[in-house]
Amino acid sequence: MTGPATPLAADQGTREPIAELRVPARIDHLKLIRAGVEVAARMCGFDWLETQDVVLAVDEACQNIIVHGYRRDESGEIVINLYRCDDGLRTELRDTAPRVDPDLVRPRALGDVRPGKLGSHFMRTIMDEVEFRAAPGGGNILEMHKRRSDIP
Repeated sequence: MTGPATPLAADQGTREPIAELRVPARIDHLKLIRAGVEVAARMCGFDWLETQDVVLAVDEACQNIIVHGYRRDESGEIVINLYRCDDGLRTELRDTAPRVDPDLVRPRALGDVRPGKLGSHFMRTIMDEVEFRAAPGGGNILEMHKRRSDIP
C-alpha cells in the first residue's frame, strides 16, 4: 500500500474505457462489483496483491454509498466506470444519493479501536489519488486512481 492519497491531478496520457457497471445499490451486488474491478485491475497489469487492494478500496467505497449515501434504500444505483491509464487504473463511482460534503468524508482516528468507519482510510491508503465531488445535477462522484508499482 502507498501513503495517503492526494487529490486527482489533471489527466495525463491515455484513459481508455474498460467497462461501465450499473449496479443496484444493494449489499448482495457487491460480489459482482468486486469481480468486475478485479478483472479490470488485472487488465491494467496489476499483480495479485495490488489487484486485491484495488478491489478492497472500491468495495469499501460502494459499501459507503449503499449504507451512508442511500441509507440502504435499494432503489438507488451505483455507476462504476473503469479506465485503463498509461500507469494504472482509474475508477469513477457515481450515485444519485443526497450530496455529501467532501470535507465530512473522514476516517475515524485509528486509535479509536472498534469496528467500522475505516472505509475512507482504506481508500486513501490504497489508492494514489482520491477525489470526492458533487455530481452535476445531483448526487456524488468518487474518482480514484491507482498506479502500478512497477511504473516510476
